[in-house]
Amino acid sequence: MKAEKDPKLLYNNQADDWSRNEPILLSDFSARPFVLDMCEPLQGLNILDVGCGEGYVGRQMLKRGAKHVDGIDISDKMISNAIRIQEDENIRHSTYRTSNILDFKVEQREEYDLILAMFLFNYLNVEETQMVMEKVFELLKPGGRFIFSVPHPLLAYLKKDKYPFYFDVKGGYFSGRNKLFPGEIWRRDGIAVNVQCIHKTVQDYFTCLKSANFTTLPEVHELHITKEHIKFDEDFFGPLEDLPLHMAFKIQKV
Repeated sequence: MKAEKDPKLLYNNQADDWSRNEPILLSDFSARPFVLDMCEPLQGLNILDVGCGEGYVGRQMLKRGAKHVDGIDISDKMISNAIRIQEDENIRHSTYRTSNILDFKVEQREEYDLILAMFLFNYLNVEETQMVMEKVFELLKPGGRFIFSVPHPLLAYLKKDKYPFYFDVKGGYFSGRNKLFPGEIWRRDGIAVNVQCIHKTVQDYFTCLKSANFTTLPEVHELHITKEHIKFDEDFFGPLEDLPLHMAFKIQKV
């Protein structure tokens, strides 16, 4: 496992291992379907997908009726793959560009109905997380929704063996705050991809949302492996039974 501090380089180096049109990564089963359901209703919405990767989630949202999806990612190789898949499958109503969210400016559309960030904040420290949430608040329409998912803050501390995921923990739950944990997650076909987690507490996410001017309480879910997952593939999902894998947040701009 390689500890890589630059997420752009990390994902440029393994972009092809993330390209897929069907669930293959652990979180494609344990997180993304649930988060997509949280995004409903999607019909007619203009959406910004921050940290879109190769567009997997954006394509799912278009299938569910989204009007348009703008996808941005700091990895130019991920964006190249998103554009290639878009062209190969003749997908319309999506735009992909290499960009940092903090530098992003709305061009053709006004503010967004929905902004999604799937596993973005695990690559940012607390200060960067707050800055991004402030930018999200700026880009959302009044009444627009912000939905994001993160690894559960306890996750790295609860599992010591590797398969099918592993993080190299540095410090305890509180002393490890803002420290980078390099990690790996496995695809169901046995290929491991490198990931990172800059550890934050649950309190950090609430504090950042409040500091970004969100004034309502978020809807929060702790995501985990279900009996259906285990029935589908016991070898892959069984070791994760009863562990808190991810958290999903939904909040509205008033």
